[in-house]
Amino acid sequence: MGAAINEGRKGVGPLLITAATDREIAQLVRETGGVLAPGTEPRPVWECEFAGHRLVLAITGIGKVNAASSVTALVAGYQPSLIINTGCGGAYPETGMRVGELAIATAEIYGDEGVLTADGWHSLELIGIPSVERRGNRYANEFPLSLEAAEKAFQLGMSLNLQIRRGKFVTVSTCSGTAVRGAELYRLFNGICENMEGAAVAHVALLYGVDALEVRGISNMVEDRDISRWDIPLAAEMAQRFLLKYLENY
Repeated sequence: MGAAINEGRKGVGPLLITAATDREIAQLVRETGGVLAPGTEPRPVWECEFAGHRLVLAITGIGKVNAASSVTALVAGYQPSLIINTGCGGAYPETGMRVGELAIATAEIYGDEGVLTADGWHSLELIGIPSVERRGNRYANEFPLSLEAAEKAFQLGMSLNLQIRRGKFVTVSTCSGTAVRGAELYRLFNGICENMEGAAVAHVALLYGVDALEVRGISNMVEDRDISRWDIPLAAEMAQRFLLKYLENY
């Protein structure tokens, strides 16, 4: 499945970096010298040159619909060679991860699209109609990302002695605010963290044959909701600092 997405637009177009909110991309915009592109409201887009690369940086808005619509328009307008999706995520306690660590996606999964039956929840595979068909492969809830980009990011993180993990991410419409729900999602998907946009971005990337990478900072554990234990600023900063290094080494 990874080979299919790696047959995208290599070496053509800029690197597209997306995040749901300003906090999750502001540092990247500032330190790369991003210039606001005219006529990009209601979702701002910045363009610049950094470390020998053309960059497009964009805020998509929160959630799957905002992410999918924004990224579709950006892919059509810029034809990027790589989409880098970033932001914060909540880690499942079973992974042993901690707030402030980094996570790299090997695949993205829709965690709540599916069918609820008398014997429980089932994925979209039960319907028999795939979300995406590409090059003979059918995809329902799970979408691969670029294995090459993920490996490069992981190896860079290791070389920098960062606390970094890679694995599947789970995208949800309703953030898990209880330990019971988090444990259920971990059991179903064996993911390392959850978010609200990643699978939609990976879905669009796969549909249009563009390589994608997703890097998130861990802002909280998926447990009974207690925002006093969260650190969104730290998570956003760690992810953006790492991506600046990634761009310098890309």
